[in-house]
Amino acid sequence: MTVRARPGRNVAHLAAPRGRHVSSVVRVSDGSGTESLFTYGTLQLPDVQLDTFGHRVDGDDDALAGYRLDWTDISDAHVAALSGLDRHPILRRTDDTRDRVFGRVLRLTPDELDAADEYEVSLYRRASVVLVSGIRAWVYVAT
Repeated sequence: MTVRARPGRNVAHLAAPRGRHVSSVVRVSDGSGTESLFTYGTLQLPDVQLDTFGHRVDGDDDALAGYRLDWTDISDAHVAALSGLDRHPILRRTDDTRDRVFGRVLRLTPDELDAADEYEVSLYRRASVVLVSGIRAWVYVAT
């Protein structure tokens, strides 16, 4: 696995111990040139993917331990209109490995990951996690 900084950014952390969060300015790649993003909500919706990435993105089933799903109100009119929802799911860390959130891992280019960052509102931050499968992936969690 390669961890690299986004060009032009000051990076305080290039790697973190297993289960720790990494700054959102870091890239996590398996060497294929794509980034793994664990999705559990609106980024799985076809209309959201078409608007955000310009095409549909298939993914693989996976799960994240130590988190639970909650809901948050979305005040961004564009995001709410695109998803058709004014409340979106959001992850909250519990550190209880019995808590599991099921979702899909999308393989995205760095530009597509940047587009996902633009779609997510300020209630979310991107963090690096290790999924139940052992894959290291990005995920959007509560700020």
